Amino acid sequence: MMKGIEDVESDIMSMVNDRQEVTYNELKDYVTELDADKETLDRALLELEKAGAIASRSSGGIPTYYMLQEQQPIKRVFVVEDDPAINKLMALSIGGGYQTTQIYDGKEAIEKIKYQKPDLVILDLMLPGADGLEVCKTIKTTQGLKDITVIIVSAMDATSNRFKGIKYGADYYIKKPFDPDELGSLVTIFLKKKGKKFDPLIDLPNEERISGTMEKAVRGADSDYSIGRLRVDNLANFAERFGNDAGITILRLVSQLLQDKVRDNGGETFVGFLNGDDFVIAGNGGSVEKMVENIKQEFQNVLPFVYQSEGYKPIELGIEDTYTAQNPTLSLTYSEIKRETLIARRAEVLKEKRASGDIGSYTYDELRRMLGSDELDITITRDSNGVKLSVGKGAGRQG
Repeated sequence: MMKGIEDVESDIMSMVNDRQEVTYNELKDYVTELDADKETLDRALLELEKAGAIASRSSGGIPTYYMLQEQQPIKRVFVVEDDPAINKLMALSIGGGYQTTQIYDGKEAIEKIKYQKPDLVILDLMLPGADGLEVCKTIKTTQGLKDITVIIVSAMDATSNRFKGIKYGADYYIKKPFDPDELGSLVTIFLKKKGKKFDPLIDLPNEERISGTMEKAVRGADSDYSIGRLRVDNLANFAERFGNDAGITILRLVSQLLQDKVRDNGGETFVGFLNGDDFVIAGNGGSVEKMVENIKQEFQNVLPFVYQSEGYKPIELGIEDTYTAQNPTLSLTYSEIKRETLIARRAEVLKEKRASGDIGSYTYDELRRMLGSDELDITITRDSNGVKLSVGKGAGRQG
């Protein structure tokens, strides 16, 4: 006998509460084992989202559900946008349950933020009084304000402004025209997610979900399925020269560029982060190839602004760099892993796992070995204070 919707809702809440975030496929497998069908699952998820118990977003191409806090003080949100119609749409997009203030001027926003200290600011870049980047920089460099979440929503050229926004501490950048549902989900997850604070970099699919993708590539059910790693070459040298925060800014930039491409591709491509200077990309071979080509071009377009922000003069000015040392050149390199190579490396990893008695999803170290990136240039660690980067073994090797 199939379970009813109330029982399925209870099962979903139990699983999401236990793990705090769960993918749609994990939920589907879970409720199938408990004698429920997909239609009942979809209805239950919709009802739970309407009730404010859970929230969802696409993470690296995977629909993911997050557990929300049950009771909390009403959060204060500032919407800073000079166009009245767009300002109203933004305010409507985030829904009720917040104390929302609509502001139309950058200078006024800075003054109100200093005294009222909102929990989150939705910020346009083209503003009278003070531009959005100045507002963002003020928030993230002022004691007592730096923990305010900033979501930039702008139609301005994202090539330079996304990088500048992330460098100044923006938590997320959305290009206009924006999807109201995406904005509403992000606000909800940033402000109400249970457990550790939501971070778009570290909330890419974890090692368990990367492991599932790896197994799909090994099984080879789809002959056109492709998997590989995208590496940020020379990131260790860059971080050593300009500081670990500068290195994290580059990783956040690449992460958001990748997630944009996943959305553009209709969620058909998978993206994960390997906790170093590598990301994993998987999906239809043609889609992966196009995605890699596009992101490499976008990354090249933004690099002049990256270098300029660290003190290098633009080439077109005809002025020598203000640094005498050689520019630490960043680039993206994609390496597709052939199925036969993956199978051989996997066999070695599984042999060791069986010997140790530790059979389960792969660790990040094991995933790197299978993807050919086990010699780390940098290491990412995560704790309650956020993401930290440290230069690891092999620093300085070229990609």
